[in-house]
Amino acid sequence: MAKKAGAGAPVRIVFGGDPYLNDQMVRDLCHQALDAHRDAELIELDAATADRYDFDEAVSPSLLSDLAVVKLTNLQNADDKLAEAIVAYCKESAADPQHASIVICQHEGGVKGKRVIDQLERAGARKDTVPDLKKADAKLNFVIQRFERQHRRVDPMAAQQLVAVLGDKTGELAALCDQLCFDFDDDPIGLDRVNQYMIGNPQVTGFAVADTAVAGRTAEAIVQMRSAVEQGTDPIALIGALAMKLRSMAKASAVRSGAISQAEAKMNPWVLKNAQRQLSGWTSDGMSRCIGLLAWADEQSKTNGGDPVYALERCITAISRKGRAE
Repeated sequence: MAKKAGAGAPVRIVFGGDPYLNDQMVRDLCHQALDAHRDAELIELDAATADRYDFDEAVSPSLLSDLAVVKLTNLQNADDKLAEAIVAYCKESAADPQHASIVICQHEGGVKGKRVIDQLERAGARKDTVPDLKKADAKLNFVIQRFERQHRRVDPMAAQQLVAVLGDKTGELAALCDQLCFDFDDDPIGLDRVNQYMIGNPQVTGFAVADTAVAGRTAEAIVQMRSAVEQGTDPIALIGALAMKLRSMAKASAVRSGAISQAEAKMNPWVLKNAQRQLSGWTSDGMSRCIGLLAWADEQSKTNGGDPVYALERCITAISRKGRAE
């Protein structure tokens, strides 16, 4: 948790990382600063268009307030004169930080604008480096922390489902975590609650169909699949989700046999453990046959005259039989 702006350096730099988390930290710091200084006004500047005179005016006392909270975006695009003004203010405000305007600089990351960041840090600015969410573990930790932020918990498989579907859309992922906490009192929030909200997503539907098929409930899985298609889900999206499920199980099998390590599989421990639980009764030949059928189904969905729904039924039947010949 970031310290209250104003309790330390009047100039803060929020640097890089996931764009949503970067924006969130900037918002949080602005709110904290405004809470600490109730009479301050919020002034927003874009370093790509603002000049040193805009900055000097923003941090100076006005008729409305003796100090301001200045949110300066795109620090990496500041010209030399603006950068010099920010650095000079950082040095001046260090003498009396409690009565200085608070400047929160937002930088998108990368090497552009590195010189001004180095200068600001030497002048006493505080730099907060935002984490990225490129790895699956980081995304899962983000989901868990998002629930903890609401003083709630989430079931590991529910967290994994959220990441699997919305892992590349941090803003939507955060919003859904918050919405689940608002709408339900469950603690922890389970997989069923998550699926209630995302059942219209083809990837979620595909995972549900795959789990039902892997459990051996052929007819139920086919009904789920046909219902999804009738509601407008593209068969190729379901095929992709089924293939993802089988690939996870194939990797889990290779880890169990010692053919590859868990690190080489690049799977989250929760996903790996769940996939290994579903391997009972499967053989390498059966897995290969099902993966081959899914490749054929993918071709059917992209070929004129193909019947992707029939191909999906064939795949579901094979998966529910663990790839054994009929």
